[in-house]
Amino acid sequence: MFEKILYQNWWRWTTIILLLFTCIYGFWVKIPQLPILEESIRNLFFHVPMWFSMMFLMLLSLIFSLVYLANFQPKYDVYAANFAKVGFFMGTLGILTGMVWAKVTWGAWWVFAEVKLNAAAAALLVYSAYFILRSSFNDPESKAKFSAVYSIFAFVMFMVLINVIPRLATSSLHPGNGGNPGFNSYDLDNHLRLVFYPAVFGWIGLGFWLSSQLIRMDFVKRKIDDID
Repeated sequence: MFEKILYQNWWRWTTIILLLFTCIYGFWVKIPQLPILEESIRNLFFHVPMWFSMMFLMLLSLIFSLVYLANFQPKYDVYAANFAKVGFFMGTLGILTGMVWAKVTWGAWWVFAEVKLNAAAAALLVYSAYFILRSSFNDPESKAKFSAVYSIFAFVMFMVLINVIPRLATSSLHPGNGGNPGFNSYDLDNHLRLVFYPAVFGWIGLGFWLSSQLIRMDFVKRKIDDID
């Protein structure tokens, strides 16, 4: 079932349409006149959906890690590893777009006292260890087993760092934390909602698309290695 979805084209075309809509109409749409944020609120269509994409891809990586541990079929390790790779990439883009937004609204690229920023960076470091772990094994079976086990720990830590710890903070500059209004209050503006929701699905689709390409390349490489 999953393999069939992976090679279908309907979701690719949907992703293209959603991202084109996000990138074009997202810069034309009328925005609420909010102090400090002003035009930078358009980053809502990029920064936030990238993190949604990361969470979705890391969840898929966790699921396929668990499936691998249940039957030890190598293809599931391929799925898990490549979803984690693209998830990490999306998280990095999320960090970079967040830094740009911070510079515009807070006057600094990075605020070290900001809990959510530090927790997001720590979450990426947790998954950096996942890739380092994979590179430390020469035996494919050992690599897959240890990576799958670590993936469970990494996802739990990831969710704690980005969803639990920031909510416990008593003070924060980030919207939705420390008493600051969240973007849900801005999303009540129908113009923003019109672009934001398609953007979420568009960036998730792009992450899934990139993952599918890496997965296909990985399978081709393995076939070549088997022939050699």
